[in-house]
Amino acid sequence: MKPSALIALALTAGAVAVFLVARWVGVGGKPQRGPPVVVAIVAVEAGEPLASLQLQVLPWPGLSAPQGAFAAVEAVIGRVPRQPLVPGEPVLESRLVPVDGRAGLSSALSPGKRAITVRVNDVIGVAGFALPGTYVDVLVSARDSNNEPFSRIVLEAVKVLAVAQDTVSAPAKPKVVNAVTLELTPAESERLDLARSVGSLSLALRNELDKARQTSTGTRLETLMGVVAATAASPVPVVSGTAAPQVRRARAASYQPAPPAVQELRGTQSSVEPVSGGAR
Repeated sequence: MKPSALIALALTAGAVAVFLVARWVGVGGKPQRGPPVVVAIVAVEAGEPLASLQLQVLPWPGLSAPQGAFAAVEAVIGRVPRQPLVPGEPVLESRLVPVDGRAGLSSALSPGKRAITVRVNDVIGVAGFALPGTYVDVLVSARDSNNEPFSRIVLEAVKVLAVAQDTVSAPAKPKVVNAVTLELTPAESERLDLARSVGSLSLALRNELDKARQTSTGTRLETLMGVVAATAASPVPVVSGTAAPQVRRARAASYQPAPPAVQELRGTQSSVEPVSGGAR
């Protein structure tokens, strides 16, 4: 291709690019302003009523506002967010408690969920790393109807709502407390209440993005010690009472006498040879 043709092609491409940019930012170089949307300009915690100093109306970068957004700060003052808001996040109706809702922990609960508190210590509470907003599995350690010890996961991917009376804490600063409040369904609340009445509870911290459920039947003492060790450690049954005669007869029926043999002595040497046809 000739140099002049390459130059013409480059100029054409540049003109097209300039035209598209002009259409994007608007006529006369003025950027297009999207619809007004109320956004948070500071971090807002869940359950905290919104104030005017925390909000600002900004043009949304797009042709349409997000669904459920607000165009005026006055429309959301006093409303309670159900989840924490970060700076620059739009305030949406779906993330707010209903108009007649109250501030506090109850406002942070998802629809259909309940809050239940369990006692923990520094070990059960995952050394203080079970913080509000994290997710844990709940394990119970108890004894079954045969008085055999077992451990099993009874609840998975449970959200921690609060530790002690705090609904907010710094992720980099673990806090050892004596109580943890969890968000559960009514059925899960019943399971947890029964589990803590029959044994001791433990929490296992998990990744909040890990939503997979694990199928586990629990762990028992023989599984923990191993099948071989459990068999070797099992006691020999002692037979007594009315069962002793039956056991003796069974042992007598299974008894096999040794075949007859002749022992021959030659000086200091000794040898044993079996006798064919039985002893005479």
